[in-house]
Amino acid sequence: MLRRFWLLFAQAVTVLLAVLFIVVTLKPQWLQHQGQFGKQLASPIVALREVAPGAGSGPPPTSYADAAQKAMPAVVNVFSGKAGATPPNPHAKDPLFRYFFGNPKNQQQGQQPEDETATNLGSGVIVSPEGYILTNEHVVDGADEIEVALADGRRTNAKVIGVDPETDLAVLKINIKSLPSITLGRMDQVRVGDIVLAIGNPFGVGQTVTMGIISALGRNHLGINTFENFIQTDAPINPGNSGGALVDVNGNLLGINTAIYSRSGGSLGIGFAIPVSTARSVLESIITTGSVTRGWIGVEPQDITPAIAQSFGLEQRGTIVAGVLQGGPADKAGIKPGDVLLDVNGEDITDTTRLLNVIAQIKPGTQAKVTLMRKKKEMDVVVTIGKRPPPPKQPDNNQDDGGDAPQQE
Repeated sequence: MLRRFWLLFAQAVTVLLAVLFIVVTLKPQWLQHQGQFGKQLASPIVALREVAPGAGSGPPPTSYADAAQKAMPAVVNVFSGKAGATPPNPHAKDPLFRYFFGNPKNQQQGQQPEDETATNLGSGVIVSPEGYILTNEHVVDGADEIEVALADGRRTNAKVIGVDPETDLAVLKINIKSLPSITLGRMDQVRVGDIVLAIGNPFGVGQTVTMGIISALGRNHLGINTFENFIQTDAPINPGNSGGALVDVNGNLLGINTAIYSRSGGSLGIGFAIPVSTARSVLESIITTGSVTRGWIGVEPQDITPAIAQSFGLEQRGTIVAGVLQGGPADKAGIKPGDVLLDVNGEDITDTTRLLNVIAQIKPGTQAKVTLMRKKKEMDVVVTIGKRPPPPKQPDNNQDDGGDAPQQE
């Protein structure tokens, strides 16, 4: 009897194992629902971050038409003319950096008869219903007459209110009723990776919108302007976009398109725009006083490279004074060549660009405490800030060679 019981038990176990094998092999999903009737499976081996339920389930944006339609009416075409001038040929040279300029006429060898008016084509942005327009200084530089064409087809002459060559900005004014104007964005909310739209008139083909992202913020040491704090973007921009708008996905102005990195004159996915914060400051100063006033102390600074630091036994911080203007604010305060400037009014000086920007923001006539190192000893001097003189006028040769001249601070 016992023997028969064990035989039946062995047969039953064999059948159950066979059934289990068949289920695991052919219908494994039948075994995955046991959590509904008992305890859930054990916790995962590693801690993982999962998106919240429902997050990201909405459809991604498929159009930026609303942003474009909001900003486009405020972006204008700027035609500046100079009688008897020979316009530049954008393809005649191969500089590292080129400003956005173009000639709408198809010319041979980039020339036209001397009695004709050379036309420089760019873009601009209406920033006020009163008719104020922001554009690039190089778009209107030396122009005898300036014409603005609105997106709605209206055309009118524009007057130059003021220019700031050191940031390559200019303020124009037109007198037309019912003007559209752009909304200014906020730079403190801008992040690398944000989607942006570039609006302008590339190559004179007409108003064009391109899309990209913000590739970097605070770009400097490019040799384009004296004061550099560029937004870098890969939104396709080309000659003719100069002075146009860089806007966010809500159609708000983030920057004024100014320069491109190119070996051929075309877009390579590296463009630069002046931030709206800088543009607004220059705009308000020009409208109020007719010019931009900046601080100045009269020194020629130089970055401390590893080679200089090793040669003179210096720490690689601050900026070294290579020269001092005789009778200037720094000279009167006792600053000497070879001094290393470390701090101005509590703000660390990391390089020449930082020194330039910090000094420029101080109102002329006020005093500033400068911390410097002389013969490995730190000391403080008080400098009465002077007014930064205007940059020397470049020879009017109608060529943009991207060259750099030594600058004084």
